[in-house]
Amino acid sequence: MRAYFQLTLAQLRIYFRNRQAMIWTLLFPFFFMIIFGLLFNDGSNATYSVKLVDLDQSQSSKQVVSILKKQKPLKINEVSQEKKAKDSLKNGKVDFVIVIPNGFQQQIPKNATTQPAKIDVLYNEKNISQIQTGLAVIQATVDGASKAISNYVPKFAIQQKGISGVTLKYLDFLVPGIVAMQIMNSNLNGVAGQIASWRERGVLRRMQGTTLRASTFIAAQITARLILNSLQAMLTILVGYFAFDVSIRGSFLLLILFVVLGTLTFMSIGFIIASLAKSPESAGPIAGFISFPLMFLGGVFFPVSGMPSYLQGFVKTIPITSF
Repeated sequence: MRAYFQLTLAQLRIYFRNRQAMIWTLLFPFFFMIIFGLLFNDGSNATYSVKLVDLDQSQSSKQVVSILKKQKPLKINEVSQEKKAKDSLKNGKVDFVIVIPNGFQQQIPKNATTQPAKIDVLYNEKNISQIQTGLAVIQATVDGASKAISNYVPKFAIQQKGISGVTLKYLDFLVPGIVAMQIMNSNLNGVAGQIASWRERGVLRRMQGTTLRASTFIAAQITARLILNSLQAMLTILVGYFAFDVSIRGSFLLLILFVVLGTLTFMSIGFIIASLAKSPESAGPIAGFISFPLMFLGGVFFPVSGMPSYLQGFVKTIPITSF
């Protein structure tokens, strides 16, 4: 038992004495948190760039333009030349081109039997899957403008009632992924490199010449890693809570359980890599070859549900996805 405690303390000292590795391990996740938080944590929905050409310049067309400009998802840029607007669409510089043709006001029907006036909405048909929401916003906005111009009185309407529920910001989603990434890198990359280095330097061989049992050595490694991972997880969550206003929900006991399971899982993979690698120099690339795809396929930065259907089955088998 004494050897177990001594080895655990020794492993902790190795980590805390390596200031460069310790600072990098702690600051690297916060770097991701800051960058992705600034990019995606404004709470806004997707926006679409639109060039609008009003060839009619009538009272009705200006009313439609005014209503379209009030829609936050649509970034309207009013231009005068239709050809240049279409060229921008073909070159992928804008998502939509809206053209209000000449004679638009005269085409507005006086009764229900006449065909409605047309507004042209142009889009790149190769990107139709990405702009469906934008098309729906434009359609709903034009319908609303049509009713406003025709003084339409609805016969019935919906009554909206909000119910208080859970609202997740992007950082609320990101922080658990950052914790999972820390555990993966610390145990998969860290264990693989350290054990491979000890083997090359003969440290493991000298340990075999003592009365130290392999189970004691592994137990001490696991305990030290569990302590480090728990500290990293708590620090990340606290920084997210106080610095980035991350919402904390759920059970801390469940968090500890996942820290334990993640540590054991990725340490096992790290030991396997260390046994296969012939040198510490080769252990690093092998560990990176495994960990780098896991970061992006495991839902650390983006939801797994948004990935292609043919990857869903594989993604669900990845250990980091469980976080």
